[in-house]
Amino acid sequence: MLAYIKGKLEIKSNIYVVIDVGGLGYKVYMSNLSIRELPEIGETVKVYTHYHVREDEISIYGFNTNEELRLFELLIGVSGVGAKSAISMLSNIEPSSFALAILNEDTTQLVKVPGIGAKSAARIILELKDKLKKEEDIVTDNKKKSNTNENVEEAIQALQVLGYQKKEIEKAFESLDKENLSIEDLIKKGLTILSNK
Repeated sequence: MLAYIKGKLEIKSNIYVVIDVGGLGYKVYMSNLSIRELPEIGETVKVYTHYHVREDEISIYGFNTNEELRLFELLIGVSGVGAKSAISMLSNIEPSSFALAILNEDTTQLVKVPGIGAKSAARIILELKDKLKKEEDIVTDNKKKSNTNENVEEAIQALQVLGYQKKEIEKAFESLDKENLSIEDLIKKGLTILSNK
């Protein structure tokens, strides 16, 4: 319903902000990390939003990047993970690290997040891997065998988890020195290039 909100930042707390758009103040819940990245009160901000509707509550959740929004939407699709839990997770883990943890089935990354135990981490990985397999843009084309090394392939898959198309990721990687970069560096540099387009 709301793709993003752009307006003047009026209030900044630990768990939400208020953005004034034409005299209406929108209360937007955000992760601590996202709130810290916002400019000072009085500045114009643009946050990507998720309009969350439940029987007893209607809330708006905000994100500084589409990657963070994508990660939130993946998380709330997992059974037992609510919107508040997802925001708590986003306060403690970067989208690129999360994508790598899912791809590598690395529960140790997820259990570092407060409130997530070993069983929850395993369930999150299991459910999200299944969901991601169903998404067309993440299915790799086996007919075209790529000459890129394993690091590049893993980085491409991680960026696909965050909602980017394989073709646009490969195009972004063309300018990078792929041989000398780690998976995490490839993801970070890829995100920088892709988010600037």
